[in-house]
Amino acid sequence: MLITEDKLRKVLGSIDLEGSYNLVHSSILRELKIDDENVFLQLSISNPSLQFKNKLKTQIKEIISKEFPKVILEIEFIIEKTIKNIIAVASGKGGVGKSTISSNLAVALKNQGFKVGVVDADIYGPSIPLMFDAENEKPKQIEKDGKYFMSPIESYGVKIMSIGFFARPGDAMIWRGPMATKALKEIINNTAWGDLDYLLIDLPPGTGDIHLSIVQTLSITGSIIITTPQPVSVIDARKAINMFKNDTINIPIIGIVENMSWLLIDNKKHYIFGKDGGRNLSKAENVELLIEIPLNQSIREAGDIGRPAAMQQSNLTNVFNELAQLVNDSISKRNNNLPPTKKVEITHNRGCN
Repeated sequence: MLITEDKLRKVLGSIDLEGSYNLVHSSILRELKIDDENVFLQLSISNPSLQFKNKLKTQIKEIISKEFPKVILEIEFIIEKTIKNIIAVASGKGGVGKSTISSNLAVALKNQGFKVGVVDADIYGPSIPLMFDAENEKPKQIEKDGKYFMSPIESYGVKIMSIGFFARPGDAMIWRGPMATKALKEIINNTAWGDLDYLLIDLPPGTGDIHLSIVQTLSITGSIIITTPQPVSVIDARKAINMFKNDTINIPIIGIVENMSWLLIDNKKHYIFGKDGGRNLSKAENVELLIEIPLNQSIREAGDIGRPAAMQQSNLTNVFNELAQLVNDSISKRNNNLPPTKKVEITHNRGCN
C-alpha cells in the first residue's frame, strides 16, 4: 500500500497521549517525512522518561505496521521541559512529618528565588491544602491550545495541586489502587504548572502502586527520604531507600532528613524518639544525612493554621533555609541547570538549638 501523508496522519490520529492530545496535534508532531517506505517522525513530548518513550514508540510501530507492513520507521523525540526538577519526598512510614517537610521546603525554596510547585500525591490522606491555608479553594479550568487544564492553587507564592481540592473535608477516598493511580496521573498531567524550577511530589507512605506509577510516569530528578530517629521508622525508611535504588527504578537519593530528632527543654535535648536513627541509616545505606529537625510545637502549630514555619522569622526558618540550600546545591552539582543557592545567614548547623 502506498504511504501518503494523509493516510499516515489518519493512522497516527488514533493514538492518544495519557488522555491528552492525539499524536498529530501541532504541538506534538513537529516533523513528518516520507521517502518511499521510509518514514521519519519527530515528536515533542513533555515526559522524558525512558518507560514512556519506549511505550509510545512500540504503540506507534504496531499501529503503523498494521496499515503499512513494509514501513521502515524512525522516531525522534524532542523534550519540552517546563519543569526543571521533580523531587519525590518519601517515607516508608506514616506520621513522620513528610507533608510538613514538603510544605516548608517548598516555601524555603520559593523564598530563595525559585519557582516552586507541590503535588499532594497522598490520595487517601491529603494534607497539603490545610498546610497552605487553601482547604476551601477550588482549581479553575483554563484553555490552552484547544485543551482544557486545571489551574493550580497558588498560596504563599507556591503552586499546589491536591485531590483534597475535589473532595469535601472528612470524605474518605474509598478507591482501589488503579483508580487512585489514575486520579493522580490526571492531577499531574492535566495541571497547567507553567515554568517551575522545582516540583515537589509529596508521596504517601509505603512503596506501593502510587509510587511505581509516579516514577514510571514522571522523570524524577531525585528523592528525599524522611524518617524519625525511632527504629520502627528507620526500618521503613530503609525500604523506601531500597525502592529508589532498585535497578528498575534507579532514582538518585538526594539525602535523608531526620525529623523530630529531639525536644529542647531548658536548653537540654531530650531524645523522645531515640537518637541517631537517621545518622546510622545514612552510614548503613551510604546516603547523605541532610539535616536533623527538632520536635518543635511551633512547627506543628504553623502547619495546622496553614502558615508554614519556614515563613516565620526564627531559628526554624534557618533550618528550612539550610535544607533548601542543601537540596538545590545537590541538584546543581548533578545537572548544572540551576545556579547554586544564594547563601543565607545560618545561625546553627544540622538542626536547631
